[in-house]
Amino acid sequence: MSAADGRVTASDERVPQELEIVRVGHDDPDARRLVEEVQEEYVRRYGGRDESPVEPAEFLPPGGSFFVGYADGVAVATGAWRRSGVEACGTRVTAEVKRMYVVPTAQRRGYARRMLAHLEASAAATGYEALVLETGDRQPEAIELYLSSGYAEIPGFGHYRDSPINRSFAKRID
Repeated sequence: MSAADGRVTASDERVPQELEIVRVGHDDPDARRLVEEVQEEYVRRYGGRDESPVEPAEFLPPGGSFFVGYADGVAVATGAWRRSGVEACGTRVTAEVKRMYVVPTAQRRGYARRMLAHLEASAAATGYEALVLETGDRQPEAIELYLSSGYAEIPGFGHYRDSPINRSFAKRID
């Protein structure tokens, strides 16, 4: 339902809303809350938290960036990228997508696609030529998002490269 003053609230389902994407620090309270929520989602889907090594400093410009998406002032999405160096799409000038997440009450509104497009544009503006990412086969909606956004499957890399459920993707963004 909409608020009494006509504003759309984060609890409204399937109502298109603007997503204000803001660069924040990895330690921002909204970022920390959303990262914890995505970690809980990994526990539900995979039985454990993501153990990929992550250092907050990796998400500081110019090498990386961390973003929170707000709908009607409520933090509902997150996404980040950090320097990678993984060879993909004919280049090593790559950044890795991390912490893509949309809260369940805000899913199916295009927010993940908007966040991904923002990550691509901001990484390209910084000079990266391609984005790479890892996900798992227990996240079919994420895989569909990446494939429908022009990402191609690549050989595994990173912490989970040898896992049989790892799926890795890349896209040229320059």
